[in-house]
Amino acid sequence: MPVPKPPPRRPTPNNAVAPNQSPARPAAAPVILQQPSHGKKGGQWKPQKLFRRVKSVFRSFPVISTPCKMPVPGGRLQDGNHIHGGKQMTGTLFGFRKGRINVSIQETPRSVPQLILEMSIHTDKLLQDMGSGLVRIALECEKNPSEKTKLIDEPIWTMYCNGRKTGYAVKRGATDDDLNVMQKLHAVSMGAGVLPSENVVDSPPAEGELTYLRAFFERVIGSKDSETYYMMSPDGNSGPELSIFFVRV
Repeated sequence: MPVPKPPPRRPTPNNAVAPNQSPARPAAAPVILQQPSHGKKGGQWKPQKLFRRVKSVFRSFPVISTPCKMPVPGGRLQDGNHIHGGKQMTGTLFGFRKGRINVSIQETPRSVPQLILEMSIHTDKLLQDMGSGLVRIALECEKNPSEKTKLIDEPIWTMYCNGRKTGYAVKRGATDDDLNVMQKLHAVSMGAGVLPSENVVDSPPAEGELTYLRAFFERVIGSKDSETYYMMSPDGNSGPELSIFFVRV
């Protein structure tokens, strides 16, 4: 008796997933951020009304913080409020709500970050403090006369928030996730919001959503051992709501 032949095997499409095999993760969008101009004046960006709405939302959080009386080095005050004489930069606060916040400083919203700091304070805590009043962060490191390291190239800092020691801040290189976040925000000059989870490669579910706040910062250099970044209000009627001081002592 003849043996029946097995049915012909159908060709498998190139994009088909084999049994017991998870589908491949889609490739991330290529990063097209621009390199810093190294001394050339960055583009000027007009403020948006969205930032005012973000400020009012942050002020609705019932958190009370103690103001920190810290001198303003290097900058000049006009009418006791706005700071002049520095270079305008783009600053982004971003991080998972229950995780540590990161600070990115860029020449423009479309450029590669010049500085990324990971701070020892949680994202939701810092944003709530900013909503309730002025926040001043002082970052201190020890001065070493034998080294000629640039101030913002120091690797680790002791961190004080409104006069209270809160741990440390660490400078690190930009990761793929950092660059992807900056790429997603390259068209945003000012604003705040939440990035969808599919835009983040490593998204820990226990740490909540990835939130961001982007604004203009004014960089004021006092000396080789002191440098300050002031987050500026777009309407010019109030002083900085966040100031970050770098000091070598």
